[in-house]
Amino acid sequence: MPKLIIIRGLPGSGKSTFAKEYLSIFGELLESQGHPTVHIEADMFFEDAYGNYNYDPSKIKEAHEWCIEQTRKYLGNGIDVIVSNTFTSKWELDPYLGMNPPEDIIIYAMKNSYGNIHNVPDEVIQKMKERWEDIPGETIAQY
Repeated sequence: MPKLIIIRGLPGSGKSTFAKEYLSIFGELLESQGHPTVHIEADMFFEDAYGNYNYDPSKIKEAHEWCIEQTRKYLGNGIDVIVSNTFTSKWELDPYLGMNPPEDIIIYAMKNSYGNIHNVPDEVIQKMKERWEDIPGETIAQY
């Protein structure tokens, strides 16, 4: 059964950096052991073919649906998936949690603050902080 690794945290907490480092350190080893692994996040939906980020708030729901479908597709093909999104509330995780048995899901909560590269307004981040829900069994990651 492929693994699902969920990385959650506020904007600028190091989610994407942690996911990329995980893949750079363990990706080759995992693949050699029969566990190819991919990294997916909703922000990737807004990147063009050249890697330019073009966020459109009117398409955020579509971006998250894309992320869910990509995750489902890769897991269905036996590929481990690292998903990194904000996931401030449990309901945002629910579509992912139903994809794998609990023993094949690892959840990391990022608690760092590196600055927010996507210029999310401070008041939006404050609202995210206020609705943050801890998830039983998650691991707090300081990266």
